[in-house]
Amino acid sequence: MKLKDYWDLLTIITLSILLDLLIFYAPDSLLRKALGLAFVLFFPGYVFITALFPNRKELDNLERLALSFGLSIAIVPLIGLGLNYTPWGIRLIPILVSLTIFNIAFSIIAIYGRAKAFEPWIPWITLEDVKKELEWEESSKLDKALTVILIIAIITSIGTLGYVITHPKPGEAFTEFYILGPEGKAADYPTELRVGQEGRVIIGIVNHEHRNVTYYVQIWLVNLTWDSTTNTTIIYEMYPMPGWFNVTLPDVPVNIEGNWTPQFETNYTLSIDKPGQWQVWFLLFKDEPPELPPAPLDGNYAETDAKNLILEAINGTVQSLKLNVKVTS
Repeated sequence: MKLKDYWDLLTIITLSILLDLLIFYAPDSLLRKALGLAFVLFFPGYVFITALFPNRKELDNLERLALSFGLSIAIVPLIGLGLNYTPWGIRLIPILVSLTIFNIAFSIIAIYGRAKAFEPWIPWITLEDVKKELEWEESSKLDKALTVILIIAIITSIGTLGYVITHPKPGEAFTEFYILGPEGKAADYPTELRVGQEGRVIIGIVNHEHRNVTYYVQIWLVNLTWDSTTNTTIIYEMYPMPGWFNVTLPDVPVNIEGNWTPQFETNYTLSIDKPGQWQVWFLLFKDEPPELPPAPLDGNYAETDAKNLILEAINGTVQSLKLNVKVTS
C-alpha cells in the first residue's frame, strides 16, 4: 500500500500535534478553536472505529461517520473520568496530552490494521459514492427531500455548535475584594491593638467585570450591636478612617489553570484612638462613590444617612470586608 492510503490517519496525527502547538503559541486563534472541535468531537471516535474495523465490508461510510461522532462523545468523558483519579486531575494540559496520545496510538493501530486488511477501507468519497450510499437513484421524491432536509439539519447543527464554541458567552462578571495580614497571608490580622498602636493589612482588588472599572474604597470605624429582640442593627458610632483611595483597573480573565496572581494590592495602616470593641469596614464601590452627608461636628456619622452604607454592607448589597478589632488602653 502507498502512503496516500493512510492519508486520513496521518492527517489526524498531524492535526493533533498542530493543535497542541496552537494551544501553547496561539491560544486565541480561530484555527485552534476549529481544530479543537474536531479534536474532541470526531478524531477519537474515528481512529477507534478505523482501528476496530479496517475492512471495507464491516461498516458502510454513513455508519462510520455516525459512530465517529458518537464514540468521541463517549470516549472523551471516559478519559476525563480516568484523569480525575490521577494526580493531574481534569485540567487542560492533562486532557490535551491524553487525547493526543489516544489519537496517535489508535491511528498507528489503524494504520497497521489497514495494511494487513484483505479489502481495506480507505476514505476517498466522491459524489457518486455518496449517491450510491444514500441509494439516491432508487429513492422516491419524498425520501430524497427528507434526505436533503436531514443533511441540511446536520450541517446547520454542526455550524451552530461551532459558532457557540468559538464565540462563548462571557462568564459571570465579578470583582475579587480581599484583605490579607501583614505577611500577605489570610492570617495574623491585627485584631487586638492598644490605643494608638498601628496595625497593617493588605487590601487587594482583582477586576473580572469584562470592562475597565474605577474602584473606590472607603474605610469606616464602626461601633454597633445587634438587637435580637427587634432583629435590627444599632450603630452607635461611625467614623471615616484615613486612607480612602480609588484605582482604575482593566479586566483580567479568570485563570483556572495557572497559579493565582494578584492584580492590585496596597498596604493599609490603621490606628484607633479609642478603646473598645470596634469593627473596621472596607467598602468597595464601582465607577463612582456614593454621596455622603455633610460631616457632623464630632465626626460621628451614626446619626446620618451614611449609616445606610454599613447596613447595606451587612445585608450584602454593598461589597465589603470587615475586621473586628479589640482596642485596649
